[in-house]
Amino acid sequence: MTQTVEALFDEGLERYKAGEDPDVLIPVFKEVCDRSRKTSAAWTCLSWLYLLTDKPSPAFTAAQRAVKINPQDPQARVNLVLSMLELSKPGVRSHIEITQQLIMAVPELKEEVMQNLEDGLARKPNWKSLERVKAWMTEF
Repeated sequence: MTQTVEALFDEGLERYKAGEDPDVLIPVFKEVCDRSRKTSAAWTCLSWLYLLTDKPSPAFTAAQRAVKINPQDPQARVNLVLSMLELSKPGVRSHIEITQQLIMAVPELKEEVMQNLEDGLARKPNWKSLERVKAWMTEF
C-alpha cells in the first residue's frame, strides 16, 4: 500500500531529525513534491536537502517554487538566498529584507529560522553562505 503524502512527509522529517544522510532523503522529498506539487513545506525541505548536499542549482529551483507557493515562508526565502549566494546570483538583498520583516513580525518564525540555521551549521560546518545569512538575520 502506498503511503499518504502526509505520512511520507512526516516520515522524511523524522528521518532527517534522526540524522539520516540528506542524500538518502532527497528522493523521499522529491516524491512528496511530485505527488503534492503545491505543498510549499515539501519544496522548502527539498531545497534545504539539496543545499546540504552541495547541489545549489536544484536547490534554487525548489526554493523558487516554495517561495512562489508561499511568499510568507521565511525559511523558503532563506533557502532561496542560500542557493543564490552559492550560485553568485544577484537579488539577494530583497529576499533578506522580506525575511527580516517576516521574522520580526512573528517571533516564533525567527526562533524556527535561527534553529534551522544552527542545524545547517552543525550538519555542514564552515558553510560560508549560511554564516552570512545568519549574520544578516541577527543584525536587526
